[in-house]
Amino acid sequence: MTTKRPRILVLVSSTRPNALGPAVGRWLTDTLAPDAERLGVELVLQAIGDLELPFLDEEEHPLSGVYHQEHTRRWSRIVDGADGFVVVTPEYNHAMPATLKNALDYLGPEWAWKPVGFVSYGHTSAGTRAVQHAKQVVTALRLVPVGATVALRIGDVVRGDELVPQPRHADAARGLLAELVRAAHALAPMREREHPAAVEGPLPGSYARRLGPDDAAEVTVLQRCCWLEEALVNDTLAIPALHESPADVRAWLADWDVTGLWRDGRLLGMVRTRRTGTDLHVGRLAVVPDLRGLGVGRWLLRHAESAAEKGGRIVLSTGAASHRNLALYRRQGYVPLPGPQEEGVVDLAKPVAA
Repeated sequence: MTTKRPRILVLVSSTRPNALGPAVGRWLTDTLAPDAERLGVELVLQAIGDLELPFLDEEEHPLSGVYHQEHTRRWSRIVDGADGFVVVTPEYNHAMPATLKNALDYLGPEWAWKPVGFVSYGHTSAGTRAVQHAKQVVTALRLVPVGATVALRIGDVVRGDELVPQPRHADAARGLLAELVRAAHALAPMREREHPAAVEGPLPGSYARRLGPDDAAEVTVLQRCCWLEEALVNDTLAIPALHESPADVRAWLADWDVTGLWRDGRLLGMVRTRRTGTDLHVGRLAVVPDLRGLGVGRWLLRHAESAAEKGGRIVLSTGAASHRNLALYRRQGYVPLPGPQEEGVVDLAKPVAA
């Protein structure tokens, strides 16, 4: 799984002038700032009122992801970039505000498989009936409510014009964030699998996506696992993939086009490509040992080859004693390149039909 710093959106619902919501949002983010730093997450405060969303005015159903209005596209980008949510909501007539319901209704896939927690405020019930109402809606959007909540009874936390929550409220907020972050990490594979940029993989439940610098830790582990076998077969430790640090891997992940195959948060395989003139260079084709022989390597190779330029060629290399690799490449149409080659290495290529 990626080590990208998760983003938690703190969504302030009320748009009523002089509402208590903005003060609750500020208290929450200030209180949780040390915990957010410790947990490695980013807290972003967002007021629904600042979005300037009219009542839902899109022609297409939100599940389509087709948005014609700029305010919808802006809201979509904000929600799509978040990994979890804390909703700060008052209670209006035993329910959540219409502004919150409207903001939820605007979007569809952007919400899916992300955790949501609630901080409510009100009088008799401290806003808890609004939370129960909201949970019915968010589950329909495939948001996942966490159990921890914060409920502020206005009579207990407001002194004059000041919001003064008690220590127990701060403790509850810290518990909410901790649970939300754990859920965000656990749900990440489900979010990635259903992301529009993900491609269905060759194994049940697998999917492919582009890898980036934030995936360096997983890629480092995969390389050490796969190229140790290559080292044994070729009787050499002079294999760059065995010696690269996570920082080294992070650097080349920024320069190459790299595809990773995932399932349930596990990196199953990868391949990288880079173009030089009309040549497409393919490298670091790797599959975890327990899944070899199932066509995963062939699938990744074909995926990489799809980026080749017509009339050009695809170039790759492997160890001279890596007979399994050589057999795979020959079956796919690769032939050794003529001329001198590095000792212990076989360079191969195949043309791409015009």
